[in-house]
Amino acid sequence: MNHFDIAQPVTETAPPLAMIHGQALTALPKDLYIPPDAMEVFLEAFEGPLDLLLYLIKKQNLDILDIPIAEVTRQYIEYVELMKEVSLELAAEYLVMAAILAEIKSRMLLPRPTNAEGIEEDPRAELIRRLMEYERIKKAAEEIDQLPRHGRDTFIAAAEMHEIIFEKPQPTVSLQDLLLAFADIMKRVELHKSHQIQREPLSVRERMTQILAALQEKEFVSFNSLFTLTEGRLGVVVSFLAMLELLKDHIIEFVQTAPFAPIHLKAAMQQA
Repeated sequence: MNHFDIAQPVTETAPPLAMIHGQALTALPKDLYIPPDAMEVFLEAFEGPLDLLLYLIKKQNLDILDIPIAEVTRQYIEYVELMKEVSLELAAEYLVMAAILAEIKSRMLLPRPTNAEGIEEDPRAELIRRLMEYERIKKAAEEIDQLPRHGRDTFIAAAEMHEIIFEKPQPTVSLQDLLLAFADIMKRVELHKSHQIQREPLSVRERMTQILAALQEKEFVSFNSLFTLTEGRLGVVVSFLAMLELLKDHIIEFVQTAPFAPIHLKAAMQQA
């Protein structure tokens, strides 16, 4: 609930209302229209009659255990009257508290009854108990509100990462590419041509074994590296025939990372 402070009328000793073109304005123009709500000033927000009572007690630095009920009741009624003028629908619960304060004030003026132990009962006791309990709860709520709160002061950062799998298809090696590569080897072997009359110790089976041994050491073996140019044309042909035999038996495969890229050999995947 909000309460309001009504502006006091300007007196001769009051400071100027405003400075206009270097001249002090000490009185409002008579033809100036001020809407009824223009002078409303929001000072405090009360959450109920107990909150208002606690505010009045703290404002006057009063002892909550020894409340001057007459003075507090007077100030409380003034606030209630202001609230009734601006918000009738919110003043009902405050009127109930005003009636309670008036009752306590009346009981303070009358002789106080004594309890079974012979001690006079204080009409303010129940109100003091409620105020102290409300003050404790309000203070605890304020302390809790100061704590970091997830969703208000802190947030969990999360980013969903999807696994990205790149599959680079390997181009198949056509027979034409294989023949062109072999023709290039044949041209280069002519540079190392020699004429010897002797028995060539070359065997397709032996060369197949050498190729398989090379593939056991490396996963991919360059096509060109399997040819020994010093062996001449016959050695190149034997190596190429050994490759074709292994390819025919599905023991090796020819692969190429990109069109016109170097050709490599690798062991063929065994079918389950």
